[in-house]
Amino acid sequence: METANQIVSEGTFQVLKLPLGFIRLLEWLFAIFAFATCGGYSGQLRVSVDCMDKADSNLSIGIHFAYPFRLHKVSFEAPLCEGRRREHVHLVGDFSSSAEFFVTIAVFSFLYSLMATVVYIFYQNKYRENNRGPLVDFIVTVVFSFMWLVSSSAWAKGLSDVKVATDPSEVVLLMSACKVHGNKCGSVYSPIWSGLNTSVVFGYLNFVLWAGNIWFVFKETGWHKGGAQRYPGSGSEKQSASFNQPPYNQPPYTQPAFNQPPYTQSPYTQSFNQAGGYITQGDLVQSSDYGQVGGPISYANQM
Repeated sequence: METANQIVSEGTFQVLKLPLGFIRLLEWLFAIFAFATCGGYSGQLRVSVDCMDKADSNLSIGIHFAYPFRLHKVSFEAPLCEGRRREHVHLVGDFSSSAEFFVTIAVFSFLYSLMATVVYIFYQNKYRENNRGPLVDFIVTVVFSFMWLVSSSAWAKGLSDVKVATDPSEVVLLMSACKVHGNKCGSVYSPIWSGLNTSVVFGYLNFVLWAGNIWFVFKETGWHKGGAQRYPGSGSEKQSASFNQPPYNQPPYTQPAFNQPPYTQSPYTQSFNQAGGYITQGDLVQSSDYGQVGGPISYANQM
């Protein structure tokens, strides 16, 4: 009892409330229904042969068949309406390939869903380590989705062929006595197909579950997480760079403090004389006056 409590305490059962874990449980459950309804099926039909000589008639001939539906191996005895003579009649068709393929996919889906659920609960850290677990889970989910679609479609076609091959109106045509004029053959009991019809429905439901779970498994991979982290980061970096970069590669302007001269440092002030040269003077502390004495304009600084 203590061991069971320790295992439960170490597990992360909250994952079963998320779509990823909850759908895995449904896949496990529906896989059981799929291979149970198909692999556990057994059916029978009954036909009657009414000969002209009533003593040779057999009004209830039972024919039994079951999974994997190798009908060509199913035989039964039918009267020849010639005294006490009888013949062995075999059904026609072998539909084991589609049925076995369907059951095989269901069994492997059951095992993988069970294993994945255990990993989600007890080995969540190892599952996310190096992103290998989600990637493998994603690939397997895609493969099983495709295989469920193929196997369900194949089994649906195989089931329709089984129904035709076991139709009592078709079975009576295999008996020699039914080809003789005067003998009457008919159906007494037809097979019940509700179980096999349900197996096809469960097959397509499994396909829907596995295909729908692809998105939730994809969200656990690094492909989805890397894309979600990459684009917002690059946009913010570009935006911050555009705000921090000074315009036209010039240093930012610093506003002088109050009650201080507007220019704390100044380059050389220049004045233009009549000789056409520049006269450099000291620092500029006051604004320049503009004077014009008949000739060219000269700019002189006052001390």
